Amino acid sequence: MIQETLNRSLSPHPQRRGLPQRMFHEIDPRARVPPAGKAQEALQERYRLGSLLGRGGFGSVWSATRLSDGAPVAIKRVPRDRIRHWSELPDGTSAPLEIVLLAKVSCGCAGVIQLLEWLELPDSFLMVLERPERCQELSDFLAERRFLPEEEARGLFRQVLEAVRHCTSCGVLHRDIKPQNIVLDLASGQLKLIDFGCGAFLQDTAYTQFAGTLAYSPPEWTQHQSYHGEAATIWSLGLLLYQLVVGKHPFRRGQEIIWGRILFPSRLSQECQDVIKRCLSMQPLDRPSLEELFCHPWVQGAPRP
Repeated sequence: MIQETLNRSLSPHPQRRGLPQRMFHEIDPRARVPPAGKAQEALQERYRLGSLLGRGGFGSVWSATRLSDGAPVAIKRVPRDRIRHWSELPDGTSAPLEIVLLAKVSCGCAGVIQLLEWLELPDSFLMVLERPERCQELSDFLAERRFLPEEEARGLFRQVLEAVRHCTSCGVLHRDIKPQNIVLDLASGQLKLIDFGCGAFLQDTAYTQFAGTLAYSPPEWTQHQSYHGEAATIWSLGLLLYQLVVGKHPFRRGQEIIWGRILFPSRLSQECQDVIKRCLSMQPLDRPSLEELFCHPWVQGAPRP
């Protein structure tokens, strides 16, 4: 059914099928939001569809090639009936919140996936995203390697910190940082944060609705059903770093998160362990801020990509 829907959208004459005109919203590379520009070309005149990359509750992602220059892209399709949150672009255009957030963070940071353009269909939305030619989800990369040496993990971790800092500066909270939502460009070593489907606008007050992956939720959510954005982000970054250097999630069951017991292999340096322990502090106020995390001696030793 997904393929049939995309095939219908690839028709060179969509209006003849009784569908409303497809509207392309292009992302201006000089700005962080898409203007109200409209492209008249049919989708198949712009992209050649490839294989299915992934499918889940959010919808599906396909590989594709931009015909104008041969650039690889990913096309994410989200059914309209699965969209729960909407927002407004600066030009007044109503759009799914994920598109609005992506438009805010798409430029100015190599560590965040770029939204190139988006398309509204009668039953769904399509997002055209950049796709490195040779890339791999960080989760698959780790599965092959088991765990990474500290030097390598530190370089990748710092890239994630820079991507998160960029999102924060744009007023965006990702809310689902995990290896499955990070892709690695195998040619350049550049990481990219992807999938803002659980994202939200950054706020100073507590969030009382959870979005993301429960295995990465902080203990304050389990105990009090509320959390603050930065503290929860730091918790997820601690889990990510542990997975980079150990190769598995530190808490196998939900109750272990409340206990807060973390086991480290003896090969890990005390400095690396200290970063993880601070990020995974049971009390949110005991966790470092993002800037304090950047200044930690272990993180400071990271080479820039």
